[in-house]
Amino acid sequence: MAGERQWSVGELAAASGLTVRALHHYDEIGLLPASARTGAGHRRYTADDVRRLYRVRALRHLGLSLEEISAVLHKTPDAAGWRSLLTAQLDQLAAEADRTARLVTHVRGLLAELDGPEVPTTRSFLSTLEAMSMFETYFDQNQRDRLAGHRSELGEPAIESARTEFLNLADELGRHRRAGTPVDDPAVRALVRRWTELAARFTGGDQRIQAAAGRMWDDNRAELSERAGWSPAEGEALVSYIRAVRSACG
Repeated sequence: MAGERQWSVGELAAASGLTVRALHHYDEIGLLPASARTGAGHRRYTADDVRRLYRVRALRHLGLSLEEISAVLHKTPDAAGWRSLLTAQLDQLAAEADRTARLVTHVRGLLAELDGPEVPTTRSFLSTLEAMSMFETYFDQNQRDRLAGHRSELGEPAIESARTEFLNLADELGRHRRAGTPVDDPAVRALVRRWTELAARFTGGDQRIQAAAGRMWDDNRAELSERAGWSPAEGEALVSYIRAVRSACG
């Protein structure tokens, strides 16, 4: 390892867009252990570590959980493995580029309307807002079409009923969390099972849609908590509790 280029945790964080805290966490859980240490015990990352981090970030972007990524990383990729990963990532990036292109078209349309005799219509602004929305950022067109289809099949009365039940389940789970009820408690497990069944009505049990929803929550938990009527701390604690219950259930 002598003479090999190494990166400090701060340098790798700056280059990758992650925080130092995130890299420390990846090290602690064995996802990205630093291959070297200085005499003072500071982490140093090698070229192999950089390639491993690339795999972590790419797989995370493709919707895998940290646990799933950890399982994948046990196998060192050959050329075919790298090709498969990069092809999947390229497909994902192409879909995101398509969404960006559609948004560019919307905004150009607004600019064109500004050159006309009247300001853009409310419908034009709403259409552009829709293209800018958080929902479009995390779900591709096919997934949004599937979600819309499930909503249409359910109908508004059933959707409203499910929304009410979600909030009631959240209240009950919140009480259990604050009371310190163990995550393997049968009553808690039943509540989370019902929560999962309700969610499946909207996702159709599609794991890629569920993964996208998880990423949307992880990246926007404060805003989504407030939309649900919770404080950011309450929302984060509730979802962490639900995830812990699911993990305990296997």
